[in-house]
Amino acid sequence: MKYNLEKFKQGLADLSLTLTDEQLNQFITYYELLVETNKVMNLTAITEFDEVIEKHFLDSLSICRVYDFKKVSGEAGEVKVLDLGTGAGFPGIPLKIAFPEIEFVLADSLNKRIRFLQDVISQLGLRKIEAVHARAEEIARNKTYREQFNLCVSRAVANLSTLSEYCIPFVKEGGKFISYKSGEVDEEVEQAKRAIFLLGGKAEDIYKFNLYEQKRSFVIIDKEKKTPKAYPRKAGTPTKEPL
Repeated sequence: MKYNLEKFKQGLADLSLTLTDEQLNQFITYYELLVETNKVMNLTAITEFDEVIEKHFLDSLSICRVYDFKKVSGEAGEVKVLDLGTGAGFPGIPLKIAFPEIEFVLADSLNKRIRFLQDVISQLGLRKIEAVHARAEEIARNKTYREQFNLCVSRAVANLSTLSEYCIPFVKEGGKFISYKSGEVDEEVEQAKRAIFLLGGKAEDIYKFNLYEQKRSFVIIDKEKKTPKAYPRKAGTPTKEPL
């Protein structure tokens, strides 16, 4: 099927991103796998091509406004990124396609989503990426993952205090946790500051922008010191009783 990629290419140009034909084809294959699998599994309510381009692909990549992936991918040493609560692979898969040399881990608590992502990874021929079936509270206790990432990202819908308890333990000192948010977030960030501090982080900045008709924000949190071993608390507690 022939797709009109003009909107996508314009959005990429706005982010100062240039993709090869192979990378563009990987996005198309990803879209087709997403829509096909969505017929039998609830992955997304958005399936029309232009909408997926805007609300999933370009939204995922818009983190380039606040984090210089080009710079870190050109530096010596391994750069590792965790996408927690990745769902159908957002933002992790679009970022991996755009920056193939960066190592990614995608984590989700639903195994059927992980099986879908493993299929995507295989069909797109992606390397240095794994999709892990696990709850955040469990793998945050695993030395393979705890405080091993330069960057943790999440588009998951959750209160920032809760999300910080899930995400900050994975970030190494000097790294960042960046949360994708919609709408107004100032009050939510203010209410989460105590939790962020307890977890070893500091809210550095809120970056607000419009993506087509949507109001979007990035909350950028610096990891300043190690997260106490008590966090994250046992399964369900961070959601029921935010710090």
